Amino acid sequence: MPHKELKLEVEPRLANQLLSLFEENAGLIEEGLQIKVFSRGNEITLTGEDESVDNGLEFYQILHEQLKKGYNPGTSEITYLIQLAKTGKLQRASVLADDIVAITSRGKKIFARTIGQKIYVDTIRKNGVTFGIGPAGSGKTYLAVAMAVAALQAKEVSRLILTRPAVEAGEKLGFLPGDLQDKVDPYLRPLYDALYDIMGVELFQKYFERGIIEIAPLAYMRGRTLDDAFIILDEAQNTTPEQMKMFLTRMGFGSKVVVTGDITQVDLPKGSVSGLAHVGTIFNGIPGIGVVYLSEQDIVRHELVQKIIRAYERYQHEMKEER
Repeated sequence: MPHKELKLEVEPRLANQLLSLFEENAGLIEEGLQIKVFSRGNEITLTGEDESVDNGLEFYQILHEQLKKGYNPGTSEITYLIQLAKTGKLQRASVLADDIVAITSRGKKIFARTIGQKIYVDTIRKNGVTFGIGPAGSGKTYLAVAMAVAALQAKEVSRLILTRPAVEAGEKLGFLPGDLQDKVDPYLRPLYDALYDIMGVELFQKYFERGIIEIAPLAYMRGRTLDDAFIILDEAQNTTPEQMKMFLTRMGFGSKVVVTGDITQVDLPKGSVSGLAHVGTIFNGIPGIGVVYLSEQDIVRHELVQKIIRAYERYQHEMKEER
């Protein structure tokens, strides 16, 4: 293929930010897109074969637009964009910066970071019940909490209810210090962490004390009808089918439900069936219920997390074949 050189003028307002992104990830970008990147002043030069440089130009344009809209990609997002470029799907990422899911107490904008996450967010908006199924780090819980906080701030609901099954609670709670709330808090800590990050500790404490936010084990949901609430069931792979049915039938008028989990990390006793395992079949085609499957491509943690998940999947596949 012919060799091509393309010079790009960087918008002065974003020059330092964009150039530093290129410099910090130069090796990743050059290897992934098969181009050479040179920066000088407000100018970036891309060189390589025609198709590679064209991919590099589209990559730059997407990054530039994202930065203009307040979306700040890190190394994991850069890696994701490179993967899209390799498969000719880079243009699909242009919508990510158009949708602000929520704004944290520190003014940081929260976006869907992958196309899968954007589909997940859109599905939550469109449906009364959404199942988000995928591996650790794919944004299931954090985005659900962000959507819940945004709904509360917009007065679409009057309270937030977040719950998790405490799988080991029956055997081990008695050995933990404190009252019942102290004993179950370790199981609910990831939900607290997400709320602290999005709302800030002070506002969270105020809402928690007033009962506007409730965080409780799944067993606390039995017998209740939850009206006008945004309800999240996290780690739902650790529910039984009976518990899942119990939870879903708690939904009242004016409420929205999001159920998240990872069916590859079931902690139920051996031989038990997960209540999350067959939701795609059970609720297929029912209006108002959406099921979204996220994958390792939607992981926006350290890039090694994707590799770890793939390694486990490969190992489990090999073990099945051996058996």
